[in-house]
Amino acid sequence: MSLVGKQFPNITVDAITEMGDNLRINVLEEATKNNQKVLLFWYPKDFTFVCPTELHAFQEAAEEFKKRNTIVIGASCDTNEVHFAWLNTPKDNGGIEGVAYPLLADTHRQLANALDIVDQDFDYDDEGNETLSGSNVTYRATFLIDETGKIFHESVNDMPLGRNVKEFLRLIDAYTHVQKHGEVCPANWEEGKEAMNADRKSTAEYLAKH
Repeated sequence: MSLVGKQFPNITVDAITEMGDNLRINVLEEATKNNQKVLLFWYPKDFTFVCPTELHAFQEAAEEFKKRNTIVIGASCDTNEVHFAWLNTPKDNGGIEGVAYPLLADTHRQLANALDIVDQDFDYDDEGNETLSGSNVTYRATFLIDETGKIFHESVNDMPLGRNVKEFLRLIDAYTHVQKHGEVCPANWEEGKEAMNADRKSTAEYLAKH
């Protein structure tokens, strides 16, 4: 069930930074108390394959998110210790050295389960007991949260599919435009392009021009 339009769960999770600082982060409070947007992205597991390409891609776009008053937080179900080891592994050895945003360590899967993004396939044994057959890691899920704590975008990729970071910047731009101007953003809208009023006349005029 989609969480778009709903309040982000009020759950505090362990986290760590590249400097080894152990933190406790509540994503909802990061948005509401600091009056900023949050991009929270989940990846399946440390020391894997597609995952480091995504973490570096989000780091490369860090300044663009900052310009948009948006903080980036990564997350998986690995421990802080494993996160820290990966943060200290050079990029040319498959590591994420240089990633500066915090990483959540949702080892008990409390937040991941609340968001319903854990790969948990259930099966039954010969005696009819429910058994877990999935990988018990998270999908590549992404959540955009506004300054009130409302989720205004969510997306979930299967394990092999990496994300396009530029699309999240576009979505933040579009949502900010809606917040500021009360207009709606048509398909393929980008910053600086024409938006519309949410009525039939404006839609007809836009379609006539495009």
